[in-house]
Amino acid sequence: MIRLNQVLDNIRTYHPSADLDTVRRAYEFAAEAHAGQTRRSGDPYVTHPLSVAGIITELKLDVPSVCAGLLHDAVEDTSATVEELTDQFGNEVAFLVDGVTKLGKLPYASREDRQAENFRKMLLAMARDIRVVLLKLCDRLDNMRTLAHLPDEKQERIATETLQIYAPLAHRLGIQWIKTELEDLSFKYLYREEYDALKREVAKTRKERMRYIHDVERLILKEMNRASIRCRVTGRAKHLWSIRQKMKRTERPFSEIHDAIGFRIVTGSKKACYEALGVAHSAWKPIPGRFKDYIALPKPNMYRSLHSAVIGPRGQRIEIQIRTEEMHLIAEQGIAAHWKYKEGKPGVADSDDEKFAWLRQLMEAQNDLKDPTEFIESVKIDLFDGDEVYVFTPRGEVKALPKGACPIDFAYTIHSKVGDHCSGARVNGMIVPLRYQLRNGDTIEIITSPHQKPNKDWLKLIRTSRARTKIRYWLRREERERALALGKDLIEKALRKHSVSYSRALKSGALSRAAAELKCHGIDELTAQIGYGRLMPAQVVELVVPDNKRKKNGAESAEEDGKNPIKQILRKVTQRKTNSGIKVQGQEDILVRHARCCSPLPGDPIVGFITRGRGVTVHRRGCPKSLDLDPERRIEVEWGDKAHVEHQVAIKVLCANKPGLLANLSQSFSDSGVNITQAHCRATDDGRAINTFHANVRDLEQLKAVMRSLIRIKDVYRVDRVVAEA
Repeated sequence: MIRLNQVLDNIRTYHPSADLDTVRRAYEFAAEAHAGQTRRSGDPYVTHPLSVAGIITELKLDVPSVCAGLLHDAVEDTSATVEELTDQFGNEVAFLVDGVTKLGKLPYASREDRQAENFRKMLLAMARDIRVVLLKLCDRLDNMRTLAHLPDEKQERIATETLQIYAPLAHRLGIQWIKTELEDLSFKYLYREEYDALKREVAKTRKERMRYIHDVERLILKEMNRASIRCRVTGRAKHLWSIRQKMKRTERPFSEIHDAIGFRIVTGSKKACYEALGVAHSAWKPIPGRFKDYIALPKPNMYRSLHSAVIGPRGQRIEIQIRTEEMHLIAEQGIAAHWKYKEGKPGVADSDDEKFAWLRQLMEAQNDLKDPTEFIESVKIDLFDGDEVYVFTPRGEVKALPKGACPIDFAYTIHSKVGDHCSGARVNGMIVPLRYQLRNGDTIEIITSPHQKPNKDWLKLIRTSRARTKIRYWLRREERERALALGKDLIEKALRKHSVSYSRALKSGALSRAAAELKCHGIDELTAQIGYGRLMPAQVVELVVPDNKRKKNGAESAEEDGKNPIKQILRKVTQRKTNSGIKVQGQEDILVRHARCCSPLPGDPIVGFITRGRGVTVHRRGCPKSLDLDPERRIEVEWGDKAHVEHQVAIKVLCANKPGLLANLSQSFSDSGVNITQAHCRATDDGRAINTFHANVRDLEQLKAVMRSLIRIKDVYRVDRVVAEA
């Protein structure tokens, strides 16, 4: 457990003239504010802000940052206010604390919506001062280090959020040591058995691996000295999550992962980096296709280094990274190494600063995307650490795009109008289809047409969140126009039955009053909501047509239907009750269909969409297909007490192709009480077998149980839940 004196000593090492009295005052304020509060571990609560402050000093941040670390939970978890912090510690510290403080208990529809809005708030503060997100990462790291004391459900939720958002965010900011630790801690809590098994495998070979690392370090240094290149060489084993991802990507067990060791050569100049690369390739045979020059083409997070893989001593594959001391500092500390705010520039959105193009893209996304679920999905795509391809505009400008990107992605990086009217592309002077996947070094020229417009098929081709956001916006605008036309038609027909004209209701203000009564912002929204099926024309009739003029025929049913428009519209579809076990706005007898694209199970977070003529379609929350649908048609649904119907799922098992193993897999299903309805098994050329089982399960817990049982079987490498094509 870190003490205040250790925090102060850490600050002195990099900032000898720091105002330590302010840090002491911040600690005393935090200790008093959190007095009587304890953590789940039983420790006094103040140990958490103190630990966060300690991590902040490892990033060598300034005194206001350390003070904010000590005070970061004071506003959220105690009676302290932002105004009080401003009075005692100044605007700077108060702003940083407010930036990492979660939003109050506002009535969000779901936990996911709250998460998205909290992240949006942090992002806005981060655009003004990058230290806000550095504080949040330090806070999250300490929370992950002490996650063992929380219930399993919270462990899984927090670890998932960390792996999907905060570890990629640390990577984007270039802080590799925080990214690595967050990934390994998330791995530990999300895939505990897999984590423990891999940790044991790695531990078995630790002594041999360390001996090999020391031997290769000496060999590399000897070769560099012979070429008169002054440098230092360090070797390290890849961290557990990185090894696990390599195993999944290559579909191989740990015993067949031969390049789990990497070496860094740190030189004195950029020129020496390229000379060292030549020496390494002369001494050991390079592996084709594994060389990457991030010095000439830096990553968006400022990372610069030469990467190569060679067949090293004893025939083992090793990875080599070559960089200067400055590049190494940035690779480890990232944005924290720049101390941008020391220059009096707390913001990061400088128009000429390419280092933060990704942040400006996130800011653009938060402006464009009002729907919280879609916003957080866009954030995950932008932060995802995938391979990149570097392509050129006809003028020679470099554009970095995710691997698998197509000309449509490229078009939207130029301008949204270029993307909207993209009809084709020339790559290296040749016409290519829009589905063409861009490759390193391609020169792209976009062909546009005023008659071309985005369509749903584009969503299957693109990889960037910017393109996805713009295409969805276009499609939803068209859908809204259709909803407005349909809604107006339905209102006109409903009013006509009672001898009231639409134009008269509009001129008299009756429709405006009806819109206000139904909590719609104007007549257009009222009309669109009816077109989408969220409101019923009968509700408008009830508010627009006076009682004495309303025709008796149908009036009573209109009043009844107005109380539950969802139920009324779905009753037109079918009279039968469903046994899906899903409640729609508290009702359990509404027609519900499960989306085939994600096959939701009881226990999965779900969301519904109204579909005229087909009831409510239920998707797993976060399903990519559901995010392509218009949020205007979204309706909150939940699993009811009757959710005991069995649902079919598909489970893919990758294993060795050995006699008797299929029988063991079948027995594992049987022992878990799960019935296999269909199986497809095939052997591969490398001695493996890919088995896809279709089975009936009650809920998510039973699915997880059978998957845990399968992964425990010897010679089973991987078990995944798969879904059918939509």
